[in-house]
Amino acid sequence: MSANDETQPTSVEEPAPDPKEPRRDPGRFNGVLREIVVGNALVSVLSVVLAVVVGSLMILLTDENVRDTVGYIGARPGDFLSAVWTSISDAYSALFRGAIYNTNVEGFEGRIKPLTETLKFSAPLILAGLGVGLAFRAGLFNIGGRGQMLLAGAAAGWVGIGMDLPLVLHLPLAVLAGALAGALWAGIAGFLKAQSGAHEVIVTIMLNYVGYYLVFYALSKQGLLQAPGSLNPKSKPMPESVILPKLLGDRFNLHLGFVIALVAVGVVWWLLNKSAMGFRFRAVGENPDAARASGIDVGRTYITVMLIAGGLVGLAGANQILGTATSGITVDLDAGIGFDAITVALLGRSRPLGILAAGLLFGGLKAGSFSMAAAEGIPVEIVLVIQSLIVLFIAAPPLVRAIFRLPKEATA
Repeated sequence: MSANDETQPTSVEEPAPDPKEPRRDPGRFNGVLREIVVGNALVSVLSVVLAVVVGSLMILLTDENVRDTVGYIGARPGDFLSAVWTSISDAYSALFRGAIYNTNVEGFEGRIKPLTETLKFSAPLILAGLGVGLAFRAGLFNIGGRGQMLLAGAAAGWVGIGMDLPLVLHLPLAVLAGALAGALWAGIAGFLKAQSGAHEVIVTIMLNYVGYYLVFYALSKQGLLQAPGSLNPKSKPMPESVILPKLLGDRFNLHLGFVIALVAVGVVWWLLNKSAMGFRFRAVGENPDAARASGIDVGRTYITVMLIAGGLVGLAGANQILGTATSGITVDLDAGIGFDAITVALLGRSRPLGILAAGLLFGGLKAGSFSMAAAEGIPVEIVLVIQSLIVLFIAAPPLVRAIFRLPKEATA
């Protein structure tokens, strides 16, 4: 052996990875994904601003007066600017009157009714958003809100129409049944994730379809949930003993579900920030391998967080059938809230107080969209476009930072 050979360092081969060992992704929340879920709140606010700006442009495109003045904008630009101002101001004035305070009616009660409608629409969004956001904090994507809400609503409704109990027992039992149904349905995804590494996004999406058709079957079968003598997939109306009490009297639709949502915000905040369980959730979300090395049972954490997340979404389903859609269980009882909750959680950066604010915003958009359509003839779909744009901009933090020339966020 030559002298040169003796001086060369010997290489040590790394052991080949065990093919039976499930592949882990410790950096799944690093980079852009991490910023989307728990990044700077300023990006969320600016995403809303951008979405409103783009939505305003769409409102202008649907306004006939604006389109008419474009034809002679060179000769009389003042007419075009006036039409633009009138279109935008009237649209958002109508949104304000429909969501917060209606100045066009007499009496204080009539004027604040829009605010109560906003709070009513916000309650299930907040509850379901908490369920999605809690899973986000543990590194899981709970996309199964629709299925969890459907099963929860069916379970709560079944208790409501299938049992004859006094109010003091009937209502709490129905709410509990909804929460348990949502928890168990989401727990399936958590169990499969923990035991086999099955991707929770695929599992929860597929469970949406399974849940939908299970509820549809139950609503189409006499003796299960279908109303006696009916051919439509719908149950009997909810009895009075399981309907959530109204908070401000019969003139307003705001019910106890909003109080339940506020309590849930406080509980989830405490869970994430003050409890050992919440610490484990956040540790697993940050880096499951590091959490495992520190002695945390990652698999059990996945199951636990999905059970709690599903229970929160289940409360949203119970809120719908026992408070808002009390005329009977249908396959549309989720009203798109299961997917809107993803937007609420993203906009709220998976923080309970942020989700509360985002839920109130989206509740106001929903309540105000009807006023915009009725007063100004603006399609309700414009609000849906604004909501979609919010998601688009939240999912592209570098784009928002580039538009507003914000400095890049420091990375650890």
